[in-house]
Amino acid sequence: MQSNANARADVRYAETPVQKVALVYGIVFLLVGIAGFIPGLTTNIEMVEFAGHTSEAMLLGIFQVSVLHNIVHLLFGVAGLVLARRFAWSKNYLIWGGVIYALLLVYGLFLHGDHAANFVPLNAADNWLHGALAVTMILLGVLLGRRHPSVAGDGRPAAGTTR
Repeated sequence: MQSNANARADVRYAETPVQKVALVYGIVFLLVGIAGFIPGLTTNIEMVEFAGHTSEAMLLGIFQVSVLHNIVHLLFGVAGLVLARRFAWSKNYLIWGGVIYALLLVYGLFLHGDHAANFVPLNAADNWLHGALAVTMILLGVLLGRRHPSVAGDGRPAAGTTR
């Protein structure tokens, strides 16, 4: 049975470091997803396509985007905002989100250009960013998610809590 203190500690929104980091990633992904639809922030926006490598829209003039690409960023953003509610959800968001970005890096390195399976516009800048996101999300999820806030430093339940 959980004590009230433990239940409250797990439900407080973005209270722990891992929850705060998940919230920050969520906000950034949300902003990037919105920015991908804003002329000026996205160059060649009139040449954006729903999906496919032929989209010529460039977020900040650097990152190749499409409508689908922007929607994925928006979904990752909303997920980060929602999953920052719980410690375990935040940890999993960061780790599994990092795994997804690692897969996107591999995808971008091997399935680029006119490849039949290429439905996401990715360029070298996207690949570098996806690699950085993969590493940082996984590391932060693992390092900040190592100890649940209801556990004291010696591994026993913190005062006033049970596991």
